[in-house]
Amino acid sequence: MTAVDSTTVVGSALGGFAEPAAAAEHFARRLTHETDPSDVAAALEAGERFHFIDVRSREAWDQGHAAAATHVPRGELAGRLAELDASIPIVVYCWGPACNGGTKAAHLLASLGRPVKEMLGGFEYWAREGLPVEGAGGPIHRAADPLTAPVVGGAAISCDC
Repeated sequence: MTAVDSTTVVGSALGGFAEPAAAAEHFARRLTHETDPSDVAAALEAGERFHFIDVRSREAWDQGHAAAATHVPRGELAGRLAELDASIPIVVYCWGPACNGGTKAAHLLASLGRPVKEMLGGFEYWAREGLPVEGAGGPIHRAADPLTAPVVGGAAISCDC
């Protein structure tokens, strides 16, 4: 392998690898900005205080949303920010991994001085992991998808990550 600069090593079919210190910094920064459905569920279970905000449309919210979430559509966030206690951090989500609405909402909130993380995978992965979902008609019971969460006896279990 040949060193190109202080952060990248090339010579791999994978396109090269960052030096360990640069990689550690990169992943530490990601973890300060992003979380995932299982970590959010664990934080809720532990009683951690944070605003859990679904930024999708009313129609999407009514079809199903994380049971513990509050609905504040992305287009209304700036105007409704006063409703959210500024001393409590915020976790936002949108539809799924191919949607950047959560990223846009997190960017807006951070730009307005609020501590925020985006929940990777959005509502899609929340539901696919078998976590509590509600719709306009009340609770929606879905089995966990074994492609997104370990399943034993039909119930999701922790992947211990």
